[in-house]
Amino acid sequence: MGTLTIATFVTLDGVMQAPGGPEEYRDGGFEHGGWSFPYAGEAGRAVVEEAFSRADCFLLGRRTYEIFAASWPNFPGDDDPVASRLNTLPKYVASTTLTEASWQPTTILRGDLGAEVADLKQRHDGEIQVHGSASLAQALHGRGLIDEYRLFIEPVVLGTGKRLFEPGATPTALQLVETRPLDRGVLFAVYRPAGAPTYGEFQMEEGLGLPEQPDT
Repeated sequence: MGTLTIATFVTLDGVMQAPGGPEEYRDGGFEHGGWSFPYAGEAGRAVVEEAFSRADCFLLGRRTYEIFAASWPNFPGDDDPVASRLNTLPKYVASTTLTEASWQPTTILRGDLGAEVADLKQRHDGEIQVHGSASLAQALHGRGLIDEYRLFIEPVVLGTGKRLFEPGATPTALQLVETRPLDRGVLFAVYRPAGAPTYGEFQMEEGLGLPEQPDT
């Protein structure tokens, strides 16, 4: 039984749009493309490479797939731990508009997302990895299909852009299973779904109020 994981770079205010470059994803008039570049470092790369070593296949949204397909096949050297996995392992693209995929091996998933992911989990024993793919990530979250969230939280606020959890996202409690400080103020955090949120109320105990201030 495979597990579905998502890894993404996010700002402190949750934006995940276009971390890789200025022209990567300008939808909505986004002007901050490439915001992640100043925070890249060796520690972060080591985490990424270790994660890719566990991949059994990749599940991507159409836009992320097209960005990857335009660059990774040209990456020199088959011994690179990221490029070698992306270029050789099965890739699945959730899209109703993509008509063909030249970056092989690739399968286009056009059916019901829940059914397609359930089938992938049956056919793969390792990790089904989602990287980026904001719209796909939101759809997977809404259906309760993500088994693990791997977030590279970077010390910047953009105030605009597509977020991992948009307003109206399905309420979900998450369990923190790992944190790791990386280079340049980046925090790597891993969460797993923990059911629905629980609620309560803070009540002030008698005698524990704010201390009285002396008269002046």
